Amino acid sequence: MRAIVITEPGGPDVLQVQSVPDPEPAAGEVVIEIAAAGVNRADVVQRQGFYPPPPGAPPYPGLECSGRIAAVGPGVTGWQAGDEACALLAGGGYAERVAVPAGQLLPLPGGVSLVESAALPEVACTVYSNVFMLAGLAAGETLLVHGGASGIGTMAIQLAHARGARVACTAGSAAKLERCRELGADLAICYSDTDFVAAVSEFTGGRGADVILDIMGASYLPRNVAALATGGRLAVIGLQGGSRGELDLGLLLRKRASVQATSLRARPAGEKAAIVTAVQEQVWPLIGGGRVHPVVDRILPLEAAAEAHRLMEASAHIGKILLTP
Repeated sequence: MRAIVITEPGGPDVLQVQSVPDPEPAAGEVVIEIAAAGVNRADVVQRQGFYPPPPGAPPYPGLECSGRIAAVGPGVTGWQAGDEACALLAGGGYAERVAVPAGQLLPLPGGVSLVESAALPEVACTVYSNVFMLAGLAAGETLLVHGGASGIGTMAIQLAHARGARVACTAGSAAKLERCRELGADLAICYSDTDFVAAVSEFTGGRGADVILDIMGASYLPRNVAALATGGRLAVIGLQGGSRGELDLGLLLRKRASVQATSLRARPAGEKAAIVTAVQEQVWPLIGGGRVHPVVDRILPLEAAAEAHRLMEASAHIGKILLTP
């Protein structure tokens, strides 16, 4: 099969199409003939040499895909060759086929095409597991989402809005801010010219955000803690602003708040399967009912993986970028 190989750590041009061995399904796995794969920020970090795949995962980038099941391994029930599905991957989405544990498969949600379904597994699982399963966002609470126009951000805005929360977000352009409002953001903040701590405080009458979903890490840590409400929960899922920051434990203590940091890729298969099951039960009905939908910026051929990464690094997109073999 063809796959995008990272020939060496470096810039986008190290992504090259090569012929590689076809995957075979192990016990409990299926092989998917890929229709589309989502491009994620983690793929860029892997290409740069800083985010290796977990043991046993394919070396090719790509953390989500959609397609048709081509082969079923021993012990798999409920799925058969020819079924359409989308899947959460530990790697290998930038290819024509990938082997994946059956517990990480999702049926296509109602009203979403096979190709566009590739935009859903990683963002839906990341947002639902962090904002709702871990941080416990409830109806009537306020969520602050950083990077509101990203794939993660567009899903977080929609899910929180659909479940009755108030949503504030940050983004970097007028077009992105407007798109966030269209998706359900009650407050859209331009991070380049507005202090999000002050804006969230005013928006909430001085209370602050109950939950913050953060992709920046160290550079936002002090301001995120300042923006939290009493009892607030900060969920850090990205380190675009660095990995080492200063934490004011006194302020955290006075607010009785918490800081949590998680990643999805390296979790054990059982934990991933539990998240996938929760997403199918709680998120898929919202998508099928038209209250939440994938936001796809553009669809590129697999050979244009380098262009997709340049777009990702320039933040020149809203929502998801997909690759199609």
